Amino acid sequence: MSDNSENGDEPLIHILEIAGNAIVGGMETYVHNLVCNLPEYGIKVTCLAPYESAFTAGLREQNSEVFITEMAGDPPWRSIQFTVELVRQKKIHAIHAHLPRAHILGGLVGRLANIPVVATIHGMDLDLLDLGAYHTTGTHLIVVCQQAYAQALIHGVNSSDLTLIHNGVDTGVYSPRRSWKDFRTAIQLPRDAPLVGFVGRLAWEKGPDDFIRAAEYVHARLPDVHFVIVGEGPMEAELREMIVSSQLENTVHMTGLMTETWKIYPAFSLLAQTSRVEGMPLVLLEAMACGIPVAAMGIGGVPEIVEVGSTGLLSAPGDWVGLGEALVSLLNAPDRISQMGRAARERVERYFDLNQSIRLSAELFHGLVKKARVLPGSHAR
Repeated sequence: MSDNSENGDEPLIHILEIAGNAIVGGMETYVHNLVCNLPEYGIKVTCLAPYESAFTAGLREQNSEVFITEMAGDPPWRSIQFTVELVRQKKIHAIHAHLPRAHILGGLVGRLANIPVVATIHGMDLDLLDLGAYHTTGTHLIVVCQQAYAQALIHGVNSSDLTLIHNGVDTGVYSPRRSWKDFRTAIQLPRDAPLVGFVGRLAWEKGPDDFIRAAEYVHARLPDVHFVIVGEGPMEAELREMIVSSQLENTVHMTGLMTETWKIYPAFSLLAQTSRVEGMPLVLLEAMACGIPVAAMGIGGVPEIVEVGSTGLLSAPGDWVGLGEALVSLLNAPDRISQMGRAARERVERYFDLNQSIRLSAELFHGLVKKARVLPGSHAR
């Protein structure tokens, strides 16, 4: 665990990213983007995760050191000891935590090591564990949508300890110029068949069951439309049963997990977002960056992304009938879909570009480290 920091002309600050999970998901993509891009802002990144996975392998491919330790809502003392020693040996200047159990571990270690700690709240709600970690250990919170920002203030978070930074997407990787042919061929879909896509974890909070209900609604009115579900998760067997019982076997396609999603979105006519719980969903931003309009349920930060009537349409949370109606209205107007797709791309370029998100995060880290260095009695390095 000895430190091997490079000696450049400009001093780096060193951030420990603590990820509370290591699956394929939005939080993991967020951390991966930080690892790839923060070095451009003079920030070295080391990572800590609860177990090895494809996610940790991907971080190492970006030349980030990755360490593993147990994480829990009540972190074991050995994990606290390990992380404190990691901070000391690697000369960590600040900690950035993701998900409640990482927030708790990071907050405790930050107090013991006397360095600043930032926690990003990725959803639309603040977990009680996140609030407890903030009030007990004095962390700084990043939230990704206005609803979470307001909720944090309501629950007693000081505005000086709170920063809103919207998620961003790499508009070079996610682009309308990507070819859609391979994906349509893979699912044996005709070139001109309308295709509505769902991309996400097959879990209750993402609402894939409501996607199938909306697909059934659309199929009854537009039988030539196809649907695809991209992802894996605990609801997969239930969803397959729903497809069979709805007699949609030839209409709804399930692909399983596909990680190179920039190759998928351009094949869609529309993206449908059916989440029951959501912060600032990267799936929406990625699809829009690829020039794909969206029909979504207006939950969490989704209404901040979609400009209704210009880049997509919204239904009320849980209203799969309203979502189905929105899909039908758009599918009946292909010229409108094309126009919305162009507007969607422009909106992401203007408001949700990854470079802006990374820059704001880097400025926050530099500011907190600088402040910690000048405080009396500070040992931050």
